Amino acid sequence: MTKALALLSGGLDSTLAVKVIQDQNIGVIGISYTSPFFSSKKAEKAADMLGIPLRIIDVSDEILEIVKEPKHGHGRFMNPCTDCHSLMVRKAGKLLEELEASFVITGEVLGERPKSQNINSLRIVEKESGIRGYLLRPLSAKLLEPTVAENEGLVDRERLLAFKGRSRKPQFALAKEFGINEFPTPAGGCLLTEEKFSLRLKDLLAEKDIPVRNDLDLLKWGRHFRSSEGAKVIVTRDQNEGEAVEALFLPADLVLQLTNIPGPTALVRGDNIGDATLTEAAALTARYSKARGFDKVSVSYHSGDGKTAGSIEVKSALASINSGQIKVAFIDQ
Repeated sequence: MTKALALLSGGLDSTLAVKVIQDQNIGVIGISYTSPFFSSKKAEKAADMLGIPLRIIDVSDEILEIVKEPKHGHGRFMNPCTDCHSLMVRKAGKLLEELEASFVITGEVLGERPKSQNINSLRIVEKESGIRGYLLRPLSAKLLEPTVAENEGLVDRERLLAFKGRSRKPQFALAKEFGINEFPTPAGGCLLTEEKFSLRLKDLLAEKDIPVRNDLDLLKWGRHFRSSEGAKVIVTRDQNEGEAVEALFLPADLVLQLTNIPGPTALVRGDNIGDATLTEAAALTARYSKARGFDKVSVSYHSGDGKTAGSIEVKSALASINSGQIKVAFIDQ
C-alpha cells in the first residue's frame, strides 16, 4: 500500500487533508511537533479519531532560533509561520525513507492565511523543505502544480480539491460529508500568534539571548511586569495559575503572598532583586488582591530554596501604583 506522511496539527484542515488521502486507499502516518509554544495534544486526539499512527517530534531548540531571527520575517506578532512550516516539512521529509512513505501532505489552503499561505509562501516552504515535488496539499492541489505522487499515479488528482481563500464553508461542508462533527477552532494552536504572549517573549529575549525552558513556560501564566531594577515580577490571577507558577519556582526566585489574607502569588526572578524590587512586587501582590484599597498591607516573602524569608508592609498599594510612586513597567497590560 502507498503511504504518506501527514503534518497533523489536529485542526480541521489537516484532518480533512488526511481523510482526502485515506479516501484513495493510501495509508497515512501523522507527524506532529511540540515546543514551548505549541503542543501535540490536538494532533493526538485527531490521530486517534482518524485511526492513524502518530510520530511526535520536539523542535524546541530549532523553533526558538527561528523565532529570534526568521529568514522570512514574523507574522502579526512573534509567529515566523513560513520558516516554521519549512522546518516541519523538512523534518517530515527526512522520515520518508525510514517510514517507507512516498510523499508528505499538509492541510494548507491557498490564500486562507494571507501571509503564510499565499502562493509565494507555499513555494518557499516547498523549496526550503528539500522535498520539492513530494509535498502535496490535498485541499488546494488542483490550484497548484502536480506533484510527483500525482504524475506517477499514486494519487488521483481528479479526486483532490481546489479550496481557496479565507472562507471555511467548503471545509465545513466536507467535514459533514466525512462525518466529522467535532474539531477545534482555527485559532489558539500556537502561542506565538497571541499578542500578550509575544510581548512577554520579546521582553524575555531582550533580557536573555538563550532562555531556558523554565523561563519560556513561565510566560504562559499570570500578569507580567518589570521592576525598576529590571527584575521580572509575575502576579497570578487564580489558584490554577498559582499552582502552575509554583511548579516553576527556582531556588533564587522570590515568592510573595499576602499575610493572613487570601490573594495572588507573586514570583520575582532576576539577577538584581533589591529593596526597590521587593517593595514593588509586594505592592503588586496587594494591588491584585481584595486588600488593594487597604492603607497598610503585610506581604510575606521567601526564596525558592527557603534560605531567604521575611515580610514587608506596603502602604496604599493601589494608590501608589496608580500615581507612579511605585515604578514598574507593564509588559503585557
